[in-house]
Formats: sequence, C-alpha cells, structure tokens
Amino acid sequence: MMKKIGLYALLMILIQVPCLADEKEQVYDICIYGGTSAGVAAAYTAAKAGKSVVLIEPGQLLGGMSSGGLGQTDIGNKYVVRGLALDFYRKIGKHYGTFEQWIFEPKVAAAIFNQYMEQCDADVYYGQVLLNVSKAGTAIREIQLQSTEKLGEPSMTIRASVFMDCSYEGDLMAKAGVSYHVGREDNNVYGETLNGVQLLEGHQLPDSIDPYVVRGDPASGLLWGIQESELLPKGTGDKKIQAYNYRITLTNVPENRIAIAKPDHYDPDRYELLRRQKERQPWKALRDVFIWSHMPNGKTDINNRNGFSTDMIGMNWEYPEADYTRRQEIIKAHEDYTKGLLYFVGNDPSVPQVIRDEMRQWGYPKDEYVNHNHWSPQLYIREARRMVGELVMTQHHCQGREVVTDAVGYAAYTMDSHNCDRLVVNGMVKNEGNVEVGGFPPFPISYRAIVPKRNEVTNLLVPVCLSASHIAFGSIRMEPVFMVLGQSAAIAACLAIDQDIDVQEVAVSELQEILGENPKADHRQPDVLISTTDSHAVQLTGNWEKENNGGYGHSYLEANSKTGVSTAKFVAASLPAGNYDIYTYFPRTAESAPRFAYTVYNGKATVKKQLDLSGVEIKGQTSSTWVPLGRYSVTGGEAPAFVEISTAGAEGAVAANAMLFVPVDDQQ
Repeated sequence: MMKKIGLYALLMILIQVPCLADEKEQVYDICIYGGTSAGVAAAYTAAKAGKSVVLIEPGQLLGGMSSGGLGQTDIGNKYVVRGLALDFYRKIGKHYGTFEQWIFEPKVAAAIFNQYMEQCDADVYYGQVLLNVSKAGTAIREIQLQSTEKLGEPSMTIRASVFMDCSYEGDLMAKAGVSYHVGREDNNVYGETLNGVQLLEGHQLPDSIDPYVVRGDPASGLLWGIQESELLPKGTGDKKIQAYNYRITLTNVPENRIAIAKPDHYDPDRYELLRRQKERQPWKALRDVFIWSHMPNGKTDINNRNGFSTDMIGMNWEYPEADYTRRQEIIKAHEDYTKGLLYFVGNDPSVPQVIRDEMRQWGYPKDEYVNHNHWSPQLYIREARRMVGELVMTQHHCQGREVVTDAVGYAAYTMDSHNCDRLVVNGMVKNEGNVEVGGFPPFPISYRAIVPKRNEVTNLLVPVCLSASHIAFGSIRMEPVFMVLGQSAAIAACLAIDQDIDVQEVAVSELQEILGENPKADHRQPDVLISTTDSHAVQLTGNWEKENNGGYGHSYLEANSKTGVSTAKFVAASLPAGNYDIYTYFPRTAESAPRFAYTVYNGKATVKKQLDLSGVEIKGQTSSTWVPLGRYSVTGGEAPAFVEISTAGAEGAVAANAMLFVPVDDQQ
C-alpha cells in the first residue's frame, strides 16, 4: 500500500514507535526532491514503470504553481504539451466537461495531482527539507532530510540509485556539487543579445515619476521599492533575479467570499509609487492595475501589469541561495506586500471610489487553500538557480539558429523575463529587466540540458532548474514544459537503473521510443496524431499555402474557397480498430470560413458532414483549439481510415493543420 505521509503523521509515528530510529534510512530506486508539477509527473511515470519511488515535498501542496494559482496556463503552442502534461489538462477538461481545459481553479488542479499519486505505488513525504547530501565519487549515495518543524535535526535518510531535483530552487543539485548560475549572464558569455541588463518598455513606469519621498529632494531618500542601484550598460551580467509574485485567486461569489482585510505589516506608503503612476496613467478599472484573468466559478488568476503591480521587484535577490528560514521570511514579505496591495486598492482614499467599489466585490475564496488560510502557499519562483550542464540552452536555440537532435521536450513560449530591478535613471524611476521576445516556432530541448556534467554527478537529473541561460530559461520555464521534462527525466532514470549506466549515457533514442509508445505512462492506448507536416500521411489537392504562426506545431496549411476546391486527406494508416473521438485543429484568423465540409471513412463506411465553426470559443493564451468532428468506430477494413476536409461550399479560408484520434476510454 502506498504511503502518503504528512508532517504531523510522521511525527506521531516517531513519538509512538521508538524503534523507528533503526528504520530511518530508506532505500528506493528513485528519489525525487520537489513535489512540483514536474515532480508529480516524474513520480507517476517511474512508479508505473515498476520502480520504487519516493517524492519529497518541502511544503504541504503537490503541483507547485500549477496548483498554486497559475490557472491561466502559459501555453505558447500546444504542440509542446505531450504525455502526462497533456493528460493533466485533459483531466482538467473532464472536470469542467470539455476536451482539454487550460483555465482552472487551484483546488481542481491540486485534486488531480493528488489523484496521480493515489493511483501509483510511490511514497510521498511532506514537510521535509534537504539537510545534507552524501556522495561516493560522482554518485549521490544518500540524502539527509530535516523536518520544517525541527530544522537542523535529521528526520530521515533516503538512499536511491538515481535522484531527481524537481524543485524550483535547485537545492539538491547545488548540495550535490553541480555547477549552476544565479542571475543573468553577460551577453558575451553565449553570444546573446537579450541577456543581462535590459532597460526596455514592457511593464515600465511612465517618464518623469519622481523617485524621492519628498518630491525633488534627494536628501529625503528613495521611495519604498526603489533600489540604490546604478544602471549598467545593456547586456551586462549580474546576480539579480526576475521578480516573483503571487498568482492571486480571488472570488466575487458572495457566499464563497472572505473580505480582504488589512494584512500584517500594512503600510500604505509602500504603494506611493503606485499613486504617482496613477497620476500619469489614470485608472478606469482594476484591469489598469492588474492582469485580471477570470477562472471558472467566479474566481481569478491575477498577475502583474504595468510598472507597479503584484511583482515585488528587487526583493528576491537573496532567495535562490538563502536557507529555509530566510526564504520563509522573503515569502512572508511577498505575502504581506501582495495582500497590502489588494487592501490598498480597495481602501486607500487616493484610489478612485469606483475602483475601490469594484475591488470590494472580490475576496479570498473559502474553498481554496483551506489548510493555508485561503492564500496560496506557493510563491511564483520564476527563476532561481539554473544548472550549467552538459549543454546550455541559449537564445540561439530559442530562435532556431542552433537546433539539438536529442530532444526530450519542446518549448515555444516567448523569451520572457519579468523586471529584475527598480532604480533611478536620469532622475526618474525606471524598471529594468523586462524582456518579451517571441515569434519563433517550437524548439527542442536537449537531454544534455537536464543532466549535470559527467565529472560532477552521474546519477542526478534536473528537469526544472535545467541548464539554460537566463533568457532561454524565460521561454522554457512554463509548467506544461516542466511536466514533459519531468516525465522524460523519469524515463531516463529508469533506463539508467535497468542498464546500470550513468544518466549521461542514456540513449535518447530509447527514451523517445518509450515516450512515444507509452505517453500516458500507464500503458493506456496512445492518441494518433497526424499533422500536415507528416507528408506521407496527408494527401493534398488544390491550392494550399503554408502559414507559420498560430497553428499547432511549426506550420499549417490554408486554402481559400475563392481559389477553387482544395482538399486535405489525413490518412490514419496505423490506427488500431476501436472507438475514437476525432478532432481537427482550428487556428482562427480573420479570413476563416464559418463552416466547411469534411468526410470520415472508418474503414468500412463513409460519412459526410459540415463543421460549424461559428460558435467555437477559444479561451486562454491561444488563438487556436481542437474542434470535435464526432465519435466513430474504426474497423479493420481493406483501406485505412481517413478524414478529408474540403473548401467546397466554404466561404473563406479553411485550415489543414492536424487531425487527432483519441480513444474514447482515454479519461474514463
């Protein structure tokens, strides 16, 4: 029976069973440190592969940011979301009655992560923090843990064949002697252009805001939140960290709402910069202060907007290298600041009454984070340590100038860094460090980026604090990508154990084969995906033109009915007999036809229908989505099953992008 052992239960065992002292050292095949979304994906994958697994979570919540408030999923391109990551978003979809859901409540995500662990034979320990790491040569022999309730006193020792660091901070990696970087590299290090100091316009304060307590008087000191920094030349490296914040869950449902009260250590003067920003940029609604994204059931995922908002710029520089106690102080400071900001906007006389009234319609949800006073226990650690491994992912990989061939995942999000500093520039307050550069297709992430240098540690994988420059990490650091990398790392760990080899020696081709054959980790039947880039499986007639942005993957095809009849036949030659839900990918544009004709052949009979796209709602950070074509029973006929779409009778452009065949029992 799988053990799910919380801190207090563990302490009770220690009190009631004195002889447990002889049993404190536990032995596993794989030890995973960090119960983030990547950690859960890794633990489930390895346990389903038959390995003995332990997952160590310093807090009390599984899923990291995916259950900690980040319900407005950063997607980039759904092509990168595969395996258990995709399964997670389908489980979210099942909860809400949709196919895949990218916008969700924290409690729903938390329940699904717990469900994964309940359905696999892995041990989970909560409230345990790394104390020491013991090595024999380049191999980690064991790790020693301490309870968050009794810091400094060993609570248990875990010995394993392979270890994984799935934490946001990279503590296991660091204590094991792995090379890593904190902060921003100088552009010269990797020949980049977007690393280091960057004074740009994104999330910036308007010009001419006075930085001093008494306007115009430097002797009065700087306003709270402004650092005594000097602006260094563009591209200069430093140890500064992009800002952390909370992704805030509020509700406007009265029966579920707890009023936003004055928080600990509230000081309205901390928000004087916000007052001065408001003078230059008057507010009309809450959306002028926050990115206010609506979640199901009257809830929010609130994020940083403009020059002064939820990001606590410059207050996290110590965090990556700090010990547990200091980190808790930094976390509490962020909580006080954020709750203070919410209270300020709802109560300060300087805020327009209409906005104060709007703010007071919202409060903390009674049904979220019920064991944490209805506030997320997970601060958004956007970046901490980053490994310097066998290969470093850089801006060149993001933008396709360098392409790796040992992919264990893909990324597609904009190279995104929040501001790292707030300082005085030419007598006025400016934020520094925000970068948002995209426009590139999905790019592969190297296996060598999740393993340390082989002369440092040979039985450790690092799928979260992976080997990437600051700016490349800004594209990779998305929760779906972390889940994919966690699953890939777990497969690599299993291969290393089975073959008695170092993790650096794992054949990536074997890893890719396993991931392709068993993407859901538990031997459920895989989907069958056919894309227009699979030229052997797609037959085209007419006039199709390539489009590079907005679709699934690197490109898609589009044909307009005005140029005659064009068809695209997606032939599922390897589709096993069975029942499938079939979906076509719809990248909506201004020219998209509201409906088009399609034909489905199931191996025995042909069905012709029209697809009405006029009512398709596309939610979240994407302009495209899967649209159902119906449920079909595929037989083993003489000819393979296919789906053909046509511009015949359409009025506008029809996209041929990808076709998906999902077994009907996938989420049953």
